[in-house]
Amino acid sequence: MRVVAFNGSPRDKGNTSVALGVVGDVLESQGIATETFQLGGSGISPCKACFKCFEKRDGFCVQSDPLNSWLERVYEAHGLLIGSPVYFAAVTPEVKAFIDRVGLCAIAGGYRLKYKAGAAVVAVRRQGAVEVFNQINSLFALNQMIIPCSTYWNLGVGTNPGDILQDQEGMETFRVLGTNMAWLLKRLWG
Repeated sequence: MRVVAFNGSPRDKGNTSVALGVVGDVLESQGIATETFQLGGSGISPCKACFKCFEKRDGFCVQSDPLNSWLERVYEAHGLLIGSPVYFAAVTPEVKAFIDRVGLCAIAGGYRLKYKAGAAVVAVRRQGAVEVFNQINSLFALNQMIIPCSTYWNLGVGTNPGDILQDQEGMETFRVLGTNMAWLLKRLWG
């Protein structure tokens, strides 16, 4: 089994990366391979609403950027993690573009994400984490994915890179998320 993770922060070694790493470490300890891609700063373009994906119906986009290679990895995987810091109570622009395009392409391709597990991972300085959590989970819900949960919303608090490690409750929330996602994946695909 395999999970792909996307770090939507432009800081490739910031708090979002740390949080995804905590979840990934738990998954790896449960025998589930994880692969992380740097989405933030990738130059991914937003959806142009051309609806060519509905003409092709293959689950891929006509735009030329990294998305189609990532879609291949997502479609091959059993689970998907999307991490984002909070930008004015919203996901980063790259995460928004990813959500819009992955969601539309997967639906156009016949709901290619259906029954996969998907979880949001959020890094926040103070406020807006629940909005980001909900924005990411909307991709999963609209694509008929299964969302594993934790003991709290999947968020950790920190300002500077690495500060999130001091948020003990956040770290435990991410570890429990990893445990619950591993349990779910083994039931779905084991």
